[in-house]
Amino acid sequence: MNLIGSKTLETKKLILRSSRIEEQKRLWEILMLPEVNKWYLTSSKKNANNKEYWSWKTQEKFYKTKVDNANNGDVFGWSIFLKREYTKSAKEEVIGQITAQETGKDITIRDVGWYIDPIYQKKGYGLEAATAMIEYMFKEVEIEKIDSSAVRDNVGSCKIFEKLGFKKTGEFITESPYTFYDGKLTFSKYELDIETYFRTN
Repeated sequence: MNLIGSKTLETKKLILRSSRIEEQKRLWEILMLPEVNKWYLTSSKKNANNKEYWSWKTQEKFYKTKVDNANNGDVFGWSIFLKREYTKSAKEEVIGQITAQETGKDITIRDVGWYIDPIYQKKGYGLEAATAMIEYMFKEVEIEKIDSSAVRDNVGSCKIFEKLGFKKTGEFITESPYTFYDGKLTFSKYELDIETYFRTN
């Protein structure tokens, strides 16, 4: 495995860059939207109703730390930018985030996740970003496997996994780990190993 960090990745409509401070507040704003954080945000239940905890004043410290570590070779996370020719403002805009996190002691196995601003959902940007990131992780970083999951009701993410050739390996029900979502959720488990990836791409 090559610990080469979050190299800038470019697709037809998107640019994936390692985190910079300039876009972090906008990413925080996107993550605070209920239709986003009910699927993506994880934190201790004790903070669920603590508005001060989720304020930018408090969260800014976390985002600064993320940026400080963004260029480390063992960090694989990107801010997703829509190219200027595809935005209404004719300016490059940050529309989400995508990551490939460690799952345990074996760093060659990764858990992937992403979120997209609802304004830009259902336009194929999540799939475009995930395709580029997964290609990079298998071909250049040379991970062995992606072992991930998505809430079954999060239809968009489940479809992305399926379109990218992931195998659904089962489901499990658990008390929601999501701060802004109460109760139990059904998760779909997905996996894709390097041999399968190269055989199908």
